[in-house]
Amino acid sequence: MRPLLIVKTGNKLAEAASRPGDFEDWIAAGTGMPRERVRVARVHEAEPLPEPQELAGVVVTGAAAMVTDRAPWSERTAVWLRGAVEAELPTLGICFGHQLLGYGCGGEVGPNPRGREIGTVEVVLDAAAASDPLFRGLEPTLRVHATHVESLLRLPPGARRLASNAHDPNQAFAIGRRAWGVQFHPEFDAATMRGYLAGRRAIVAGEGLDPDALSLAVSETPHGSALLRRFAELLLD
Repeated sequence: MRPLLIVKTGNKLAEAASRPGDFEDWIAAGTGMPRERVRVARVHEAEPLPEPQELAGVVVTGAAAMVTDRAPWSERTAVWLRGAVEAELPTLGICFGHQLLGYGCGGEVGPNPRGREIGTVEVVLDAAAASDPLFRGLEPTLRVHATHVESLLRLPPGARRLASNAHDPNQAFAIGRRAWGVQFHPEFDAATMRGYLAGRRAIVAGEGLDPDALSLAVSETPHGSALLRRFAELLLD
């Protein structure tokens, strides 16, 4: 059987070390797929990407990198993602991966004018989510974990907005028949989110946010893992 590819674009923050593994491990566990069916391509370390036809699907991880830095590996991956969408490969971009997917398909990425979003946040599903293969059946308001300063400011042509909140109108989108981006981290748990807040504490405080209040507001949520499981189910459709 063809594997699920996890495109790794960076490593977890050191302060999240209390949780074993890294992005690819958390994503694989969230999908429930056997590890022997999961491949990893560390594109930020120049590992190559296979042809989309060799894969059952692909998930692109988050990263501390910025799409706007236009790093060569990032630019190459953006082009590859556009090809994956055109090939109708089931695709899920997470945080940086969400932005890179949108950028690769013709959208605009840049600093969020409202500043950093970090912590456990609520996103509201748009009407289009009710008939979307990945989002349908989910609750109308999701509690999820997020950490980012850049956003997908303009959706690519033909994309469908699926979720938003007051901080970011493009929290989730779909493009083509089988590709999605989510600005939040469905693979995070509460401990991971608190680790990121600890690691960004000085920066967050310097930006006028309250890291202690944000950490107290962190909570476990089933919505992220539900989304990852549903994506894995779509690989069998």
